[in-house]
Amino acid sequence: MRRLGSTIAQDASSDENDEISDEESGSDGDIAVVSTPRRRKVGAVTPTNETLGQSAIIVQTAFDAYFTQSSVRAQTSANVFSSLVPPLTADEYAEAVAASTRPGLKPIQPSLLSEPSRDLLFSRFMQEMAEGFNLLLYGFGSKRRVLNHFAMDYCSKAGYVVVANGFRPDFTMKDLLISIENVPGISSLEVLSATVESQAKRIYDFFAESSQKRHLYIIIHNIDAAPLRSAKAKSCLALLALNPRIHIVASIDHINTPLLWASSEVSARKQEVNTSGFVPSRGFAWLWHDLTTLASYDFELAYADRSSISGAHGGGARRKNDVSTQNAGVMTETAALHILASVTQKAQKLFVLMGSKQLESIEEAGDAVSNDLQQFAIGYDFLFTTARDSFIASNDTALRSLLGEFRDHSLVVAGQAASGGGEILWIPLRKERLANVLGSLQADS
Repeated sequence: MRRLGSTIAQDASSDENDEISDEESGSDGDIAVVSTPRRRKVGAVTPTNETLGQSAIIVQTAFDAYFTQSSVRAQTSANVFSSLVPPLTADEYAEAVAASTRPGLKPIQPSLLSEPSRDLLFSRFMQEMAEGFNLLLYGFGSKRRVLNHFAMDYCSKAGYVVVANGFRPDFTMKDLLISIENVPGISSLEVLSATVESQAKRIYDFFAESSQKRHLYIIIHNIDAAPLRSAKAKSCLALLALNPRIHIVASIDHINTPLLWASSEVSARKQEVNTSGFVPSRGFAWLWHDLTTLASYDFELAYADRSSISGAHGGGARRKNDVSTQNAGVMTETAALHILASVTQKAQKLFVLMGSKQLESIEEAGDAVSNDLQQFAIGYDFLFTTARDSFIASNDTALRSLLGEFRDHSLVVAGQAASGGGEILWIPLRKERLANVLGSLQADS
């Protein structure tokens, strides 16, 4: 009988010897089976039937996963662009534009606006207007220069031309009608009323006469501007647009402009007026054209407040300031100096007092400063005490009188403290602008 020698196995993880049990067969020539069970590691847990059963039962299906994920509340950040990035002043904007302009870099010119293509396009415009359509031009880039060329080179040779800059904040529908009434012959008509509806009807009747041979071409830059969105302005334009001898060429830049007109207004067609007492229909008969120029909007933006993130004026010079909508980017350094130049000396001292306190709070905050200037506001009670000690205002009535001018022009904004501590006041100017304004006031005093 052959006996196998003892075999020693070494475990790779613990370097300890394993126990070896040798089994012998009953006869020579049988193969000996060597069993080498490994020593159990300290701390290891052997899975039992109970744990195996639990892992097999708790299985999350796709149905469960859907409702589990749906019930998780979305984490939305409260940080908005206007609170993280301060708006630029007019000077900062001009410097940035000048720095971005590389010498010798030619602007991109679409092939559609090349000399031969442009002449072909303008000829097509004239043909489409002769067929009874008005033109609505859309696309990225300013279309002002192209339309002005079209008005001078083509429209002026075919009739009267009136150009309306709708992007101007002080533009009104009455301004457009007054310009049209300068056409020879219209001013001699009887004036029954000075309303815009009567003016539009008088212009319509003048160009509806069969004896009138010259047509009227109205070029409107940005017909989607705020002054032309009102129901009265749209009604007057819709009346003129369906006159067979009045043609409108307008540009748009707002993506939601098609929502301004009903489908019946867009699809209306011009009809020849032959009978007296005919009640004219209203509509636009638009024919859409893509006029992408890739040109900058610098001329249109000249009337916008580029130091504010909110952009252009909502209603121009005629719009009243709404204190509730003011923020740190709306008030500019130049505007603040103009306001301060028109107030009394005591009011200027009060502004210097408030501004100095606000600057101290901002400097104490250091790197933690944000664009929310309300956190650096001064309490009204503390301001009254300080103003009285500085001989600026001796009573509450005098102090509110001095603050009234600032609050009317939104140079000082008022609010309620979050902790219920009463009224608080702050100046909506960033640290740099406020420091410059205070420096100018102290230099003049």
